[in-house]
Amino acid sequence: MIDKLMHKMTIFILTIALIIPIIHVYAQENEVTVNISSLKVRSGPGLTYDIIGTVGQNDKLTVIGKESDWLHIKFGNSTGWVASWYTKSESIEMTNKQVVSKVNKLNVRSEPSLSSAVIGQLQEGSQISAFKTEGDWIEILFNDQKGWIHSEYVTIVDQVIKDEPKVETFSTGEFFLVSVDVLNVRSKADLSSKNIGQVLKDESFPIIEKNHNWVKIQLENGKKGWVYSFYGSYTEQPKPSKSITTTPNETIKILYNGTNLRSQSTTSSDVVDRVDAGQSFTVLEKIDDWYKIELTNNTIAYVASWVVSSNDTLPTSTKEPLAKREKGTLKGLTLVIDAGHGGNDRGTTGALGTDEKDITLLTAELLASKLQAAGANVMMTRESDVYVDLRKRVSIAHQAAADAFISLHYDAIENSSVHGFTTYYMHNYQKELASYVHKELGDMVSLNDRGIQQGNYLVLRENKQKAILIELGYLSNPSEERQLTTAQFREQATRGIYNGVINYFDAQIN
Repeated sequence: MIDKLMHKMTIFILTIALIIPIIHVYAQENEVTVNISSLKVRSGPGLTYDIIGTVGQNDKLTVIGKESDWLHIKFGNSTGWVASWYTKSESIEMTNKQVVSKVNKLNVRSEPSLSSAVIGQLQEGSQISAFKTEGDWIEILFNDQKGWIHSEYVTIVDQVIKDEPKVETFSTGEFFLVSVDVLNVRSKADLSSKNIGQVLKDESFPIIEKNHNWVKIQLENGKKGWVYSFYGSYTEQPKPSKSITTTPNETIKILYNGTNLRSQSTTSSDVVDRVDAGQSFTVLEKIDDWYKIELTNNTIAYVASWVVSSNDTLPTSTKEPLAKREKGTLKGLTLVIDAGHGGNDRGTTGALGTDEKDITLLTAELLASKLQAAGANVMMTRESDVYVDLRKRVSIAHQAAADAFISLHYDAIENSSVHGFTTYYMHNYQKELASYVHKELGDMVSLNDRGIQQGNYLVLRENKQKAILIELGYLSNPSEERQLTTAQFREQATRGIYNGVINYFDAQIN
């Protein structure tokens, strides 16, 4: 009798263990700051859980745990859950520190998040300079670019600095070109020294001297200061000034609620105000991808071009009514094809070394050619190896009034045995397109069908058009990676997507 009772209790405990989600609990509490005007607090980690309250802009939240992209926080005398993508962690600079990897194949990511792209891996025992912490993440320099690793898998050690560092002096001829959005200029070659100013991406300055990983530069106002050399490069010529154009009588209209207006033409500069969709402003000038505007209180601000529409870029639709389109063609339709990642964002890196950004572009180009041959007006979010902001990708679809937006990706996970393709949608109005495309894709490729799922991706969540995101297979699976990187697979996959798009729009014709 006792044995039977113990057996039942064991089964009960195992069942509970299987159904309870795995929640990461922080070894020590940390804080995040709310970065939208009103953030809902829910009873559980997901959009389907009840709303138990709200928190406001710049509120500090104490984080006690995390599940996927949801943060478990202290809320009054109880606890609640908030979406992590509406918060930001406080950064703490690290002075003269290095990290040593405790594990083999430690993922280095593009952002301090498990959902961000993997840009490489560290081997066990690798030692590398650390610059700052943000929550459970540490910023490092990896292959000449910024990267992030999880603090759980490294040991922090003091950086060894020689007593008499070698100093090289330069009189003329060499410049330092800034490669990050905003870079602090310091009074000494030390992260703990006084911050005397900031320089912006693509600006260049004469080099006065070098001291290990630090460079002394001369600013335009005549001041001299030190910058960390990992955040730029050396050139023999000064960088040409930014492209500035005057735009008389041009106006822009804000596309999204809560759009940030910034103090400089960079996403890292201070937010001076937030505005909602529909508000219009007169453009003073355009600086690369940014508009300079003046607010009602005479404050100068900058807004990114990918979150606005302008009176010289508003689409002039020449679409024919769907009823006039013949079945089997896409004439009169506008389709946006999004090749995932690009530029500094490599996406995932396969077990055999394939960069996701490269094969998404190859796949997108082949798909675009098929859709154009059927009469569609095809727009690509990128046509080369460049970085395109996610909101800019969505803005392209909105400004073109796209009939469909298709984002192409290849997947990865630490478990190398996982394989197959998945099609994602976010809103109900996107689900039907996902169903048609997924079915035809499954008929063309010999991969494991992982089904259609809701995916909380920005290019789907913020997209007012019919948008889907396709993960075409797992690069983390060596066998599948070999298949995914062949021209034959790309031909089969794009043929399947093409067939799904044709069938979807044919079904719209009465």
